[in-house]
Amino acid sequence: MWIAENWKDYEVIDCSKGEKLERWGKYLLVRPDPQVIWDTPKTEKGWRKMNGHYHRSAKGGGEWEFFDLPEQWQIHYGSLTFNLKPFSFKHTGLFPEQAANWDWFSEKIKKAGRPVKVLNLFAYTGGATLAAAAAGASVTHVDASKGMVTWAKENAVSSGLKDAPIRWIVDDCVKFVEREIRRGNHYDAIIMDPPSYGRGPKGEIWKIEDAIYPLVQLCGQLLSDEPLFFLINSYTTGLQPAVLSYMMNTVLKKYHGTIKADELGLPVSSNGLVLPCGASGRFER
Repeated sequence: MWIAENWKDYEVIDCSKGEKLERWGKYLLVRPDPQVIWDTPKTEKGWRKMNGHYHRSAKGGGEWEFFDLPEQWQIHYGSLTFNLKPFSFKHTGLFPEQAANWDWFSEKIKKAGRPVKVLNLFAYTGGATLAAAAAGASVTHVDASKGMVTWAKENAVSSGLKDAPIRWIVDDCVKFVEREIRRGNHYDAIIMDPPSYGRGPKGEIWKIEDAIYPLVQLCGQLLSDEPLFFLINSYTTGLQPAVLSYMMNTVLKKYHGTIKADELGLPVSSNGLVLPCGASGRFER
């Protein structure tokens, strides 16, 4: 398991009965987590002194309940600064477990000894984009949501990366990749963090089980002759690490690199255990 253990401004304090107690900077949030199927005693005082609690609804979705929480605040990871704001479906604008991947590919970019062009698909609020740019890469950031791209730009400014070589693109990721192939463009590294289900800017339906493999095949055509890395993240239960590994091997084997896939995890500070948080597949030369 790849564990994001270098955070100072974030921690999972405890988790029980379908929920996790987290510290985001100086604020405590309780959010649902379907992986938490155990019922352990909630002895940590944060369970009773939270600043925000997301309540799931039996009908689907849910809503936030706030207790002395600002509309927006910041946390830091190394040189990066992220603007957080709780919004729909329990999210805050950041997936902290991805820091394990940021550390991995940042080192690869720094040691590449050459210019590195990175394509970040389903790029959300820009965590991977900023990590890659801070390491010295030029990045093309693509997300179908204009609001998310705007949020990512705010994070770039807060992180001192306003003038970094980042292209901000609001577009359907599949259609963008198809156009890049026709243009003859290539990238040294590709990152994708696809949702389980989503809609493009013109109502295009994305269902990961049906769409991910064709997209990986398309992205294989965008890689440069000596690609540095290819990273796929999955929060979909059916896409286990072994599935990511098999899929990536079928498309990327011609590049003679190494492919590894594993779970991502976050340490739980109250008991020393690790909370699983999805999976990643990594190709590297």
